[in-house]
Amino acid sequence: MRGGEKVVEALCRLFPEADLFALFYDPHSVSETIRSHRVQASFLSKFKRYYRSLLPVMPFALESFDLRDYELIISSESGPAKGVVAPSDALHICYCHSPMRYLWDLYPAYLENWSRSSMRREIFRWCATPLRLWDYATSARVDHFIANSVNVQRRIQRSYGRDSEVIYPPVSVDSFYNRGSEGFYLCVSELVSYKRLQDAVSCCSRSGRPLKIVGDGPEYKKLKRMAGGNVEFCGRVPDQQLKDLYARCRALIMPGEEDFGIAAVEAIASGKPVIAWGRGGVLESAPAEHPRAGFFYERPGPESMDGAIHAFERMESAISPAALQRWARRFSEERFGKEMLRTIAEHAGAKQLAHLRLPAA
Repeated sequence: MRGGEKVVEALCRLFPEADLFALFYDPHSVSETIRSHRVQASFLSKFKRYYRSLLPVMPFALESFDLRDYELIISSESGPAKGVVAPSDALHICYCHSPMRYLWDLYPAYLENWSRSSMRREIFRWCATPLRLWDYATSARVDHFIANSVNVQRRIQRSYGRDSEVIYPPVSVDSFYNRGSEGFYLCVSELVSYKRLQDAVSCCSRSGRPLKIVGDGPEYKKLKRMAGGNVEFCGRVPDQQLKDLYARCRALIMPGEEDFGIAAVEAIASGKPVIAWGRGGVLESAPAEHPRAGFFYERPGPESMDGAIHAFERMESAISPAALQRWARRFSEERFGKEMLRTIAEHAGAKQLAHLRLPAA
């Protein structure tokens, strides 16, 4: 249940009778809200443990979904989900977390990361251009794009040449709470190379600052080898345990560039500031003043991060947890629902509106 899944969960609450279609589906890994809907998984789902290697065949799986009976289709994606084939009279709105990173902005990084296997690297290189063309072409299948941040809005324009509006993703801000600080720093992230967790592990291992890392992924063994005894890997944790970690941490560290950064809002809703590389969506979610929620460094790396941590520690006593929590309320699920319903109503035709039976905003 990462950021994308939490957006799907909010959409499920907004449209309690909606059907869900997914490339991969594991009912044990999602919330009860999502499980309560009728979910149709693609033929690839039985191979979900290999999902990172199945990118070349995802277009076939998406285009196999039969959506003829639907008048409103909302795709939530940071991958190829917008490529579904919708009826000509349906309204297709894409809530875009990012154009496919591994084909656009982060293509060189993904190619380098896959270089451990020369065969996989060459397959990926060979597939990337036709997939990029498919991804660009299928952007025309979307009636209206919604970006999760101004940062992603720029990417959509650059990658697809399409305009979009910004609706920030939903966060259940009122469910987070503050319990003071127990002195440890926190990272909440999938353990993949572009998230740059190695910067946080290196920085805290050198300085001796306690660090807890929540998440799992292919970089776990590498990060574990370089970590000092003050770095604890918590793996994936239940929501309530994660909220407790936010409540008790000193600050959240975000070393990678985030599309938006829901974890940053969750930390701020817990009254905790964010120490981050000053790029991407975190600049929108964590203000550097009024209130002082963000402490940024300009260049990636443990040395620059250490400077930002020192800056935070000098100002720590002046930070108001209550002021941070007030700021976080602008990213509430209620606000998300109202803005989504307004946008759908604006773009639906009169006939569609009569049939859609949109819930009250």
